[in-house]
Amino acid sequence: MTDSGKVDRTFFQRHVRPRLGHDREDVALGPKHGVDFGVVDVDGTALVCASDPVFVLPDLGWERAAWFAVHILLSDVAVSGVPPTHLSVCLNLPPDVTDDEFDALWETFDREARAFDVAFVTGHTARYPDGSFPTVGGATAMAVGDHDDVVRPDGARPGDRLLVTKGPAVESTGLLAARFEDALAGEPWHADALDRFHDASPVRDALVAAAAGPVTAMHDATERGLLNALHEMTDAAGVGVDVETDRVPVLPGVREACDFFDIDPWTASSEGTLLVACPPEGVDDVLGALASEGVPAADVGRVTDDERVVVDGEATAPPESDPLWPAMAAFAESLGESGVSTR
Repeated sequence: MTDSGKVDRTFFQRHVRPRLGHDREDVALGPKHGVDFGVVDVDGTALVCASDPVFVLPDLGWERAAWFAVHILLSDVAVSGVPPTHLSVCLNLPPDVTDDEFDALWETFDREARAFDVAFVTGHTARYPDGSFPTVGGATAMAVGDHDDVVRPDGARPGDRLLVTKGPAVESTGLLAARFEDALAGEPWHADALDRFHDASPVRDALVAAAAGPVTAMHDATERGLLNALHEMTDAAGVGVDVETDRVPVLPGVREACDFFDIDPWTASSEGTLLVACPPEGVDDVLGALASEGVPAADVGRVTDDERVVVDGEATAPPESDPLWPAMAAFAESLGESGVSTR
């Protein structure tokens, strides 16, 4: 197991995969490493489900922190291509969270849920002595739709083209710029980096791409970044990819922020970056639909049958760590703060 963050494939296969409860026929898609969601068949209707931590970083400001938290929760369901419909949220908050702070947090949860026609169906809200930010609970997002509309996360096929939206390190750039907004205000690249914050959601990208289709698989680049996402997508489908980095979009402020914090953009968290496997005949339609929504995207390579992630002609290994959180903690400490979160 890695020291922090998601477990790797070896741990999952050894410790999780053999222990998945009763083998029910209504589970159309169950847990697999690198797969974002599961699917249950309910009398012929697909119920898409995905669970994640509730990640709230108050240092961003309550509105930003809540926006980011909600979009993380909705993203893994959205990459199914079926629009999210329901949320169940469990909040285990620290005792010092005030009613006014909770209102600021939950008002944004409510606003973003309404924007996607998502209803809260159940949950749990409490203050506990051992609760601490930024991880303050867990949630399950759901989507209800037709089985034929589900884009399977393990569906990439040799011969598909690989599309990438927004490029690497979008989340890392936006979070660092927002977390240290005052300290970085004098940096010439800071305004561009701060603009990346609201790019840190793949929800709209995924729904637009799926509707434009055909699309065979989608996956969002979260922990350990774009490079890890390539490995997860290919591992899930038993395929490989051949990618050219000079074709991958890089948004303004990303290179400068990564240089400033000395992090590798290809292995840094990038919630908001979407990988799309697409048959060649669908590429123009998908890219056109994304462009019409103002989402930068590009055809960056092809899906192969050799089960390797090849970048600029070189085979790669999955990254073992994510530089975002150590960089955030180190810079906070250089400012005399306590680390990733001051709450």
